[in-house]
Amino acid sequence: MNKNEKFVITINREVGTGGRTIGRKLAEKLSVKYCDKAIVDGLTQKFGLNIQRIEEIKAQKKSWWNDINNYYNILVNSTSQPMEAEVKLDNASMFETEKHILQEIATQTSCVIAGRTGFMIFREWPNHLNIFIQASMEHRVQRVMRRQNVSEKEAREIIAKLDASRETYIKKYEDTSRYDTRNYQLVISMDDLSEDDAVDVIMSYIDRTSK
Repeated sequence: MNKNEKFVITINREVGTGGRTIGRKLAEKLSVKYCDKAIVDGLTQKFGLNIQRIEEIKAQKKSWWNDINNYYNILVNSTSQPMEAEVKLDNASMFETEKHILQEIATQTSCVIAGRTGFMIFREWPNHLNIFIQASMEHRVQRVMRRQNVSEKEAREIIAKLDASRETYIKKYEDTSRYDTRNYQLVISMDDLSEDDAVDVIMSYIDRTSK
């Protein structure tokens, strides 16, 4: 990946590994935009977006990017929850809408994307880096217990449920697994690393591979 040209970095992660925090810290380090589920959902809800609406806005040459960019900044700097959706989308429509939003952002500017099937959406994208963040079950359980203030049993149940739902979601759209390391250029185990350590590892990789 060439960090001196427009790029997109995707971070897929196991629950309880700190992948979202790593993505945010990495984006700050690179001075680029950061996107995750909350931000994409907020954009979808604010503008009542579906594929047809996106194409209408772009065709009419309205201030698509300015509007998206302005509201993105509000979302990133806000601690409140996004408003209720103006449109209700089925899973297939939501996937395609999210894909369009993320690709529009990546077309406009360099960015770091956490989750949201980014490794699938951008695997053929020029100048991209796909990263997978993983850890042992014990590490994950301890982090979920600490972050969500739950028991070990509850933490294991949360992890099992989310692992299964995320894998099922991937398989709806692609004949692959999120655990298949061939989908990524860089795989990081968090057992002996802090989030800042992981960011340093990624930055070192980028520096070494940047053309």
